[in-house]
Amino acid sequence: MERTLTRSGHLPVMYRQVLDGLRVHGNGAYLDGTFGRGGHARGVLSQLQAGGRLLVMDKDPEAIAVAEREFGDDARVSIYRGSFADMANWDAAAAGLDGVLLDLGVSSPQLDVAERGFSFGKDGPLDMRMDPDSGHSAAQWLATAAEKEIADVLWTYGEERQSRKIARAIVARRDAQPLTRTAQLADLIASVMPRGDQKIHPATRSFQAIRIFINRELADLELGLDAALSRLKPGGRLAVISFHSLEDRIVKQFILRHAKAPPANRRMPVEIAFTPDLLMIGGAQKAEYDETSENPRARSAVLRVAEKLGFGIRDSGFDETSDPAASLDPISNPQSPIPAPPPGGAQ
Repeated sequence: MERTLTRSGHLPVMYRQVLDGLRVHGNGAYLDGTFGRGGHARGVLSQLQAGGRLLVMDKDPEAIAVAEREFGDDARVSIYRGSFADMANWDAAAAGLDGVLLDLGVSSPQLDVAERGFSFGKDGPLDMRMDPDSGHSAAQWLATAAEKEIADVLWTYGEERQSRKIARAIVARRDAQPLTRTAQLADLIASVMPRGDQKIHPATRSFQAIRIFINRELADLELGLDAALSRLKPGGRLAVISFHSLEDRIVKQFILRHAKAPPANRRMPVEIAFTPDLLMIGGAQKAEYDETSENPRARSAVLRVAEKLGFGIRDSGFDETSDPAASLDPISNPQSPIPAPPPGGAQ
């Protein structure tokens, strides 16, 4: 669930596989939708010539500050603070892209800094927002959310079997004392979880669930995948690294939906024509042993790569005269499996 921090001599997750998957060429245009600390972006930039373009995005103001400090003077680089769900609305991407990278989840700097409130292992303010200037914090949401809503979030985004018990405990505790610290929440969850031989901390799934919900990560992923397809040029590559099954399922189903015809329905008198607009490049890739032994956070990483086939934007489902975000918002789409975000949630 974390993106790796780039340090001296330490590469980001699946660095070689990502660059191979993107198939970077010197004068191409590439977008890194989750800049983090720039590990993958540096790899792409190192292969670009003077005519190449690198577009970087991130919700986190600290990540954007790093990008501006390190790449702000490079004419090949454009920087945008915001979610990759908005890439189709960024003018810099309008001319088309030769590659899009999404490295999902929370970054190591976010996880490792207690003040960001992502970690149950480090006491800090119960925040969890990737963009601390937008939306409600985890503490604000937990202070007012209904018990059923909390339970639904824990189950939907964390697959937490004890979701109802934990939600009931949260509501009971907040009536007596506000939950404002990560250690408070972690200790509360541990106190109501059944004791056993669990290899993970009792609060792991709950923290994951709340973080995903607060940052509307799965809803943004759905939007971002559609936006990436709309902006990729024919032959352009999409590379997505996910860290848990909820993310990977969305990515896998998206690629399959655009690459393979749906199963035939024998009840339909006329077969519906299907024209693929994505080509799967291999299957799910995992980090190699040398990487996982050095960086345990890479063990759960899954990389999927797809290439856009030779059709225009209209063939990918976007009308260039419309607002892509409005037409593709899963929150307003009743067929989407993604529940609504928190009121005023991070955009």
